[in-house]
Amino acid sequence: MAIQKKGGSLTAEEKRIVKALLGEGWRNQDIQALVNIGRHTTVNSARITGVKQSTSIKPASPDEVVFYKKKKESYDWSTGLNLYDDERLIRSREAMILAVHVFNSPSCQFKTEIFAVLVNIAWTYLLHEFYIRKGVKIVASNGYSLLLGSMLGRADCPLSQGIKNNLKAMKRIRDEVEHLLLGRTDLRWSTLFQACCLNYETTIVKLFGEKLSLQRELSFALQFAKLDIDQINSFQNYEIPEKISALDANLKQGLSDKELSDLEYQFQVFYSLNSASKSAAGINFIKPGTDQAKDVNNVLEKYKLADDQYPYKPSTIAKLVAKKANKKFLLSHHTQAWRLYKVRPPKGAAQPENTNKKYCVYHSAHRDYTYSEGWVDFLSEQIATDDGFNKIKAVRP
Repeated sequence: MAIQKKGGSLTAEEKRIVKALLGEGWRNQDIQALVNIGRHTTVNSARITGVKQSTSIKPASPDEVVFYKKKKESYDWSTGLNLYDDERLIRSREAMILAVHVFNSPSCQFKTEIFAVLVNIAWTYLLHEFYIRKGVKIVASNGYSLLLGSMLGRADCPLSQGIKNNLKAMKRIRDEVEHLLLGRTDLRWSTLFQACCLNYETTIVKLFGEKLSLQRELSFALQFAKLDIDQINSFQNYEIPEKISALDANLKQGLSDKELSDLEYQFQVFYSLNSASKSAAGINFIKPGTDQAKDVNNVLEKYKLADDQYPYKPSTIAKLVAKKANKKFLLSHHTQAWRLYKVRPPKGAAQPENTNKKYCVYHSAHRDYTYSEGWVDFLSEQIATDDGFNKIKAVRP
């Protein structure tokens, strides 16, 4: 469940701001709209009226009002973050986005070093925000904040052992940047880098909500050069300099075979070549269960969307959600829900196939939609609270 800041009624500061805005001649509804920007629990018009009728509340100063408006203008509707209240999360996401951009840039040669530095910054800010929201003091008496390594060692660290192992490896690479030219290591440690990115995406969504996902900002990297299998093979047999080999060995020191094969430590995908010539560089995904795949732990298989992934029609979804949440959930509620969360396009859309594939798929043959088990789980969580259910019910049927 994502960590969220507590909402509620007007704070003492907000009451003073409201009083000042009323003095400037603002209408109740306009003040209410301003105050509710970025709030998890909105205030109603009665709160504004209460401030108007109170004689004990002193208005805020003009400078305070200007700053309050500035904060509200700095709210990002796509992520729900505010530049003044959520600076660490904003910086964390930006550092990770920059790390990926640099690594994917064809014009950058300093990839490994910059990536290692930026992801350490991204994860440090991310965990700082986690601990601040838990009420943990992150700045010591010497003025220094908690280091990434020390946070990974805490008993209340929210990360799995695989993610911790990956970050310890990234930290060692970062520490060596000052002393070594890491040279041709971009591909050698790419599995660590890929796992680091996937771990970050999973963690920020888990701790702070789906709106902070980086999937909208980042996509797969494309390359202009055709994949050359001989080049890849020669790189794998490339004689790595002694200093790099030593660091490579140090990254794996103390890790068991199980930990080394953990997808959260390093992300590995195995490919097989087509029967075409090497110059064609055709790629097939190895199918699990075949002789070729018997020694492979992690296999990526290309498949088509199947009925067993999206088995439920809307009427079935309504029944399953009602049963799981132990609440009355009608077919009309389901319609309101997919509209609220933009799971599928509206009826008559030009591109009906543009669905959220995590929850829904369009069948062109019979022109309807079916839904996944994940959609059942998601809706059950949303209607578990009155606020969540009311948000769905508020959508125009």
